[in-house]
Amino acid sequence: MNRPKEHKFIILIRVLLGLVFVFSSTVKGIDPMGTAYRVQDYLLAYGWDFLLPYAMVISYVVILSEFALGVAFLFRLFMKTASKAMFLMLAFFTAVTLLDALYNWIPDCGCFGDAIKLTNWQTFYKNIVLICLNIIVMIAWTKKPKRTKFVPQFMILLILVTGFFSFMEYNLNHLPILDFRDWKTGRDMKPIGLNKEKTFVIYQNKKTGEKKEFLFPDYPWKDTAWLAKWKFVNQRIDDSQVTRKYNLIIEDSLGNNLTRQIIENPGDQFILVAFDLNKSNADGLKKAVQLYKYFQKKHISMVLLTASDYAVVRSVENKLNTHLPVYQADDIELKAMIRSNPGLLWLKNGIVQKKWHYHDFPSTDEMEKQFIFN
Repeated sequence: MNRPKEHKFIILIRVLLGLVFVFSSTVKGIDPMGTAYRVQDYLLAYGWDFLLPYAMVISYVVILSEFALGVAFLFRLFMKTASKAMFLMLAFFTAVTLLDALYNWIPDCGCFGDAIKLTNWQTFYKNIVLICLNIIVMIAWTKKPKRTKFVPQFMILLILVTGFFSFMEYNLNHLPILDFRDWKTGRDMKPIGLNKEKTFVIYQNKKTGEKKEFLFPDYPWKDTAWLAKWKFVNQRIDDSQVTRKYNLIIEDSLGNNLTRQIIENPGDQFILVAFDLNKSNADGLKKAVQLYKYFQKKHISMVLLTASDYAVVRSVENKLNTHLPVYQADDIELKAMIRSNPGLLWLKNGIVQKKWHYHDFPSTDEMEKQFIFN
């Protein structure tokens, strides 16, 4: 294969761009559902709601295109075409990230998935650098003769992109092989520094209207004479020194906050996450019901968290002929917990023990053989 010679400086830039694109596409390919969620954010921000049903397709197209360009740069495949295509992609994303930086429509573009977080301005400047480097490569390759044959280049690109597509499909239909989210296996979700949380109570003088704030319980709450002159009006909590691992809030039908009671259960706690029961996989829900019945016999807690309203919950329960303990939470937080609808988490004393996609829900026999609960 007679390939044109390339200056060392151009090789360095070409390889660098290829690595950046392969890395970016890989971290997004690990979590294609998360990328689809980000695509939905952009479609909503731009008012393109009619494209929402195609968010996953758009996610795949973007990720695979990025991977193909990265591979093309690394292996010098179709370089004239690839360098121009990369320029167009970078120009588009540079414009998008400039709008993000100016108006903050989307706080995080997700250009490196959840692996590396950049501000919108950092992303914009990164794209400026990349597009300048790309222009250098594009100009250098414009002057080179086209000598490499089409078929060998095409076969290399096809094999690698097909393999990467299979990799994405695995991550989508099971769980990401690397979890960059807060709720990854092994992480202790209990907050740090709760003993530093302070509660302040505010009392108002009944006669003068003067208000005073006291650090609880350092105020004369046992002094009946003082209490006769002052009335309680409000309280505030200072948790600035507390490190919280999540933003999830779990509530029952009466609005009671049961988050810590469930997440920090010292025993085995199974959580079935179904952010939208109308879109939940039916077979997955049926498997979950069998597990729930198994856990009931073992006196192990299993709850369902959903963002669906209780009317939908009751409808689904009637279809499944069961009644799980159901609590509500924000759909964004539930999507962040697990990339599956439904998905199953096993926690113990606030530590994430294991997570399952609905395709991989264990049977009751597997649960009995593989896990010991105490």
